Amino acid sequence: MSPIVRPSLWTGQINCYDTQGNVIECAGSGQDAEFQAGLAWPSPRFSVNGEIVKDHLTGLYWTRKSNFADFPLSWQESLDFIADMNRQNMLGFNDWRLPNRRELRSLLSFHNHRPALPAGHPFTDVFLGWYWTSSTAAISPDYAWYVHLEGGRMFYGGKDQSYLSWPVRGRGNGALPQTGQRQCYNSNGEQIDCEGSGQDGEILSGRVWPQPRFKSAEDIVEDCLTGIRWAKQAAMSNRPLSWPDALSFIEALNQKNPARQWRLPNINELESLVDCSQSSPALAGSAFFDNIKDVYWSSTTSVFEPDWAMALYINKGAVGVGQKYLPEFYIWPVLV
Repeated sequence: MSPIVRPSLWTGQINCYDTQGNVIECAGSGQDAEFQAGLAWPSPRFSVNGEIVKDHLTGLYWTRKSNFADFPLSWQESLDFIADMNRQNMLGFNDWRLPNRRELRSLLSFHNHRPALPAGHPFTDVFLGWYWTSSTAAISPDYAWYVHLEGGRMFYGGKDQSYLSWPVRGRGNGALPQTGQRQCYNSNGEQIDCEGSGQDGEILSGRVWPQPRFKSAEDIVEDCLTGIRWAKQAAMSNRPLSWPDALSFIEALNQKNPARQWRLPNINELESLVDCSQSSPALAGSAFFDNIKDVYWSSTTSVFEPDWAMALYINKGAVGVGQKYLPEFYIWPVLV
C-alpha cells in the first residue's frame, strides 16, 4: 500500500502584515496569507454533541470545556486525571487521553489571539495560558511540551509545574501525522514502560510516517509525508536575516530563476519537520539536509504582536516568535 501523503494544516492566517504590524495587501508579499498553503478547514469546522466537540478537520473529539479539571495540574497529575475520567466512563467514553503536541496545535488559528482558536469556536472556559501535551521534550525528558492559547507558541515546561489539561479522544482521520515519539518517561526524565502511561509514546496517535520519509534529488529534498519540497541547503542565505530581508531574499531567488519559484514556509509546515524523539536538531531526516541552523523564520505573522513573526527553534523543536526587524533567524525555503 502506498503511503498517504497529506499537506500540513492551513494556519488560518488570512491577513498580511508589515514590519510594524500594519495590515497590508497580500499580493506579492510572499507571506503565509498570500499562499494559504496547507489542508483547508472544512465548514463548519466543529460540531457539538452535548459536552463533546468534533473537529471535522482532524476527526478528533474534544471536551467542550477546555479546562475540564477546573484547576492546573502537574503533568503526571494530568495523565492520572484523564485515566480517572476513563474509569468513570466520563461523558459516556473511556478512551480519553492527553493530546500529543500536534493534536493540541491543530486547534490553533494564527488569524486569532486571546485565544488563538478559530473564530466562532464552541469551546468554553478557555484559559489564556499553557496547556499540557502528552509529548515529552526529548531535549530534556523531565520536561513536556505545552501550548500557549493566548498567541499560539509552543515550548516545554518542567513536569512538576502545574498547567491546564484538555482531554481528547478518537484516532482522527489521518490529517495529522505522528510526532515521532516512541518512548515514555516519568516526571524525573527516566525512561519507563509505555504500557498504561497514557503518553504520546504509548498512544502513537496520527498518520504513520512513510519509509523512507525523505527522498533527495540534487538540491531538493521531498518529504514523502507531506509532499513539501524543501531546499537541501537549510540556510540559503548563510547568515541570519530580518523577516523582511528573508522575504526579499526569496523574491530575488525567484526573479533570478523564474522557472523555479520558492516561498518561505508557514509555521505549520516548518513544525512538520520536527521529530519529537530527537533534539539538537529535533529534525526528522537531518542527514538529508546541509548547513542546519537553530532558528528559522516562517511566513506566518504572530497576530498576538503583529510586528513579530512565528519561528521554529529546530534544536529544541519549539515554536516561538521573533521581532521582524531583527536579523536573527535563517530561511529554509520550500518550492511553490
